[in-house]
Amino acid sequence: MAEFLSNKTPKPHYDVVLIGGGIMSTTLATLLHEVDPKLSIAIFERLGRFASESSSAWNNAGTGHSAFCELNYTPQSEDGFIDISRAEEIAEEFEISKQFWSYLLQKKYIDEPKKFINSCPHMSLIFGREEVDFLRKRHAAMEKSELFKGMEFSTDHAKLRSWIPLIMTKRKESEILAATKMDLGTDVNFGALTRKLARFLAEDSAVEIFLYHEAKDLDLRDDGKWRIDMKDRLHQHKQEVTADFVFIGAGGYALPLLESSDIPESEGYGGFPVAGQWLITHNPELIAQHHAKVYTHVGLNTPPMSVPHLDLRIIDGKKALLFGPFAEFSTKFLKEGSYLDLPESINFKNIRSLFGAWWHNLPLTKYLVRQVAMTKFQRMQHLREFVRDAKEEDWEIKEAGQRVQIIKKDSQWGGKLEFGTEVVVNANGTIASLLGASPGASIAVFAMLQVLEKCFPEQMEHEWKDKLLEIIPSYGQKLADNPVLIKEIRNYTKETLELEY
Repeated sequence: MAEFLSNKTPKPHYDVVLIGGGIMSTTLATLLHEVDPKLSIAIFERLGRFASESSSAWNNAGTGHSAFCELNYTPQSEDGFIDISRAEEIAEEFEISKQFWSYLLQKKYIDEPKKFINSCPHMSLIFGREEVDFLRKRHAAMEKSELFKGMEFSTDHAKLRSWIPLIMTKRKESEILAATKMDLGTDVNFGALTRKLARFLAEDSAVEIFLYHEAKDLDLRDDGKWRIDMKDRLHQHKQEVTADFVFIGAGGYALPLLESSDIPESEGYGGFPVAGQWLITHNPELIAQHHAKVYTHVGLNTPPMSVPHLDLRIIDGKKALLFGPFAEFSTKFLKEGSYLDLPESINFKNIRSLFGAWWHNLPLTKYLVRQVAMTKFQRMQHLREFVRDAKEEDWEIKEAGQRVQIIKKDSQWGGKLEFGTEVVVNANGTIASLLGASPGASIAVFAMLQVLEKCFPEQMEHEWKDKLLEIIPSYGQKLADNPVLIKEIRNYTKETLELEY
C-alpha cells in the first residue's frame, strides 16, 4: 500500500467520508461507487496499512460466519425448544457477502479468490450425554431449514475419526461425544480481501484513500454538513474536512468518535474491551490431520468471542491451526490504541449504562481475571481437551485482535452487555457507525446495506435498486423461504469463488 503514501492533501469537502480502513469501510465505499460513481468519496485510515486491526487475518478466526457451527446462535429455552431464527439470519447475511464478492470477481475488480476464501467444513463438537442430546435436537431443528440442508450429525467414533482425526486421537470408545458437519463452511482471510478492495478503489475508481490520517473529532455544522478534525500522523499536519455523510468504521475506536458527534442516538452507549490470544501450530503433521473449524459450547459467563474452537487457517497460501481464543482484558479499544481509551470513553451520558453492565456481569469480570492469569501450561491443558496428545513445543502463543463489546442503556439494569454487531444512525441519516464484534466481518455487506437503507432510503428504493440487484441477485428476498433461489445462489457463488464442497 506504499502507493497511497503520496503528498496528496485531502480536499476541503467530500460527499462521503469513511473513517477506518477495514472491511466495513472498503465494502461501503465499493457499494457506493458502484451505485453512484459521481459521488466524491474519501477513506481515512490512521495506520499505514489497510486491515491492520480487526480485519487482519491473525486478529480473527477467519470463520465465514454462516451459523453452521456457532452454538450460541441457536439457544435452547427452558422447555427444550431450539430457536434457530438468529442462525437463519446470519446464514442469509453471509450468502449476501458471497454474492457481493462473486460480483467483484466477475467484474474483474478483484482476482484470485483462493487468496481470500477457501472451503473448510464447519463443525460443532459436544461432550457428555446431556450436551449430545442438545446437539441432536439442534441438528433436527436446523435440518428443517433449507439453509442448513446437508448438515450431518454423528455420535459414531469411526465416522468422527474420518472427520476430525486429530481430535479423535487417543479417545476411548466409551467416551460420549457428538458432532455436526457442514461442508459448505469457509475460511476467509478478511485482511487480504480488504486490501484487494482498497487496491481496486485506489487504482480503478475515483475514491481517494489517505493512510496515516486520523479523525480526531466530529461536529455537526449549522448547514448540516459534518466537520471532521483530521490529523496527518506522518507529517504532523492538522486539517478540517467536511462531508455530507460520514461513516465510522474504525473498529473499537468507533465508539469515542461516535460520542464526539453528540448525536442523541449515541447516548448511553459504552464499550467493554476484550483482548485475546491464540495457541497456534505450523506443524505440517498436525495440520494434515485437521481440515475443519470445530466449535464447542461457550462457558457460563464468558463472551461469545471466547467460544473454544480449533480452526484450520489458510493465510497467504500457508496453513496453520489456531486454538482459542483465550480472553484477556485491556483498556485499549484498538490493538494499536491507547491504554486511556476506556477511561476517556466514560462520560455523564453513559456512566449509568457502564456501571449497570459491570455490576450485572461480575462473573464475566472474574472470568477475564482468571484468563489473564493463565500460564501457557494451563492453556495447553485446555487445548488437550480437544487434542489429547498436544505437545507444548508444537504450539506458540500469538496475540489475537482487540474487540469492544457494546454496552447499551437498559431500563431494568441501567446498562447491559451486547455481543452482536450494530449499526447506529442519526435521525436524518447523515452519520452512521458500526459497533460491536461477532459476526462482524462476515456480514459486512449486509451491515453496509443496512447503512445505505437507513441513510439513503430514496435512492435505495428507486435509482440504485436495479444496480443492487445486479450486485446481489437475492437482494430483498428471504432465502430461507425459497429453496430454488438458495440452490441457484449457492451454485453461482461456488463457481465464482472456486469453492470445493
